[in-house]
Amino acid sequence: MGNKRKKANRLLCLFLAALLAVGFIQQLPSGKGGSTVTAKAEAKESGDTFTVGFDASFPPYGYQDENGEYVGFDLDLAQEVCDRNGWKLVKQPIDWDSKDMELNSGNIDCIWNGFTMNGRENDYTWSTPYVDNSQVVVVPEDSDIQSLSDLEGKIVIVQNDSSALAAFTGDDATEENKELADSFKDLQQVADYNTAFMNMDSGMAEAVCMDIGVAQYQLAQRQGKYRMLDEQVSSEQYGIGFKKGNYELRDQVQKTLNEMEEDGTFDQIAEKWGLTDSVCLADTMTMDFADEKAASSADASSDSTASGAAIAAKGNSGSFGQRCLSICGQLGKGLLATLAIFFLTLLFSLPLGLLVTFVRRSRFKVLQWIARIFISILRGTPLMLQLLVVFYGPAILFGATLSYKWRFIAVIIGFSINYAAYFAEIFRSGIDNVPAGQTEAAQVLGLSRGQTFRHIIFPQMVKRVMPPVTNEVITLVKDTSLAYAIAYTEMFTIAQRIVARDANLMPLFVAGLFYYIFNALVAAVMARLEKKLSYFE
Repeated sequence: MGNKRKKANRLLCLFLAALLAVGFIQQLPSGKGGSTVTAKAEAKESGDTFTVGFDASFPPYGYQDENGEYVGFDLDLAQEVCDRNGWKLVKQPIDWDSKDMELNSGNIDCIWNGFTMNGRENDYTWSTPYVDNSQVVVVPEDSDIQSLSDLEGKIVIVQNDSSALAAFTGDDATEENKELADSFKDLQQVADYNTAFMNMDSGMAEAVCMDIGVAQYQLAQRQGKYRMLDEQVSSEQYGIGFKKGNYELRDQVQKTLNEMEEDGTFDQIAEKWGLTDSVCLADTMTMDFADEKAASSADASSDSTASGAAIAAKGNSGSFGQRCLSICGQLGKGLLATLAIFFLTLLFSLPLGLLVTFVRRSRFKVLQWIARIFISILRGTPLMLQLLVVFYGPAILFGATLSYKWRFIAVIIGFSINYAAYFAEIFRSGIDNVPAGQTEAAQVLGLSRGQTFRHIIFPQMVKRVMPPVTNEVITLVKDTSLAYAIAYTEMFTIAQRIVARDANLMPLFVAGLFYYIFNALVAAVMARLEKKLSYFE
């Protein structure tokens, strides 16, 4: 019986090792994105990588389609630029709030994702404008709001750090728009437009202000539930943002874009994405870069709604069962990343937590205080902040060049040290709860301190800490979704992108079901382990 149990345990270990190996393989760089390379401040040569940072929830400019591929108007342009220069395109989804840190730390070469130039002219080295964009207001179809003046006393939503927010509250906002914003009952900010529409669906807001191209896509997705006001809040232009002073790379990309405009490729890509009436590269390609601020913003037409509907229909095609299977297939691509975070965090944090416990219980006061400070900082600050510090710290503090593997490594380091701090305190309390008389008895029997801990203290400590450890392990399953803070693509991040693309909450429920099932399995395994240790009572 014992041999069978040993064989079963070995097979389980081999299975987990294979699973982790596959997870590591999934983190290697690919053309789909998810990897990071070092940005260069000089001109690139054939064979180099070109890393584009983009918000993967911003259709039709950049998003994740039903096949899990990163697609969009801007990404198609970037791919053509790379093909003509012999570069390898790396599509790197980023957290939009951290775009400047991504660019300045060298994780990406440029920000290319419906990136508004207006108000940011001096913050980046820009290409010439290639899209004329407008900020518009979307309201429910049955709303009594017919014009901008009707927004008085209403709750209006904008995305964080968006052009719509700048149009109402920025330094360059017109007095008319500032007065309009002052008349709102509230101007709320959300992380993405899907959250904005969820607020309107629930009646917690009356309107959302967004880019016209995104609005057309969302209206096509939601098929008659919403409409766009005729009046526009502001007009602006999109450009490609490079790190300040990186003129050589900007010039290479700009030259290629100009060639694409001259031979008609640029217009073909714009027509594919229903943006023909919004592009303006033909008018700006000969513009002197010193005169970028003088470029005028034209009103974008809404005639491309039909093309947007054709694109949007891809995400909603098929029966309910087919959509469920498609969603599960897409989420499965992020499942390995989630499992890799979970298992590797446990692999490193459990022994590290035990080590910190030993330091915390050391006879030397200095070591005790070091452990206490470590635990205090890790337990007293948000895990999301710790991930940001680990990921961006080497580049900001030491000017280090980060490799494409660093994003995944930073996730594991951040999670491991955070959970090690919690496990350390759990282990310490478990050791302290073992009666001191047992240690004294072991000494009388001639056992060394190491033997006493290994054979007497440790088995009883494990039994006592199983319930709190189980709670932490279950929490870890859910916390894996926080990897999105440094744009690491795991399952919940993919679910959010599918929701943004399809305007359907089903992916979130499917992801939630996975977390529930996985936590149930974890709880069952931990309960079985606890039962096996019951002989210590």
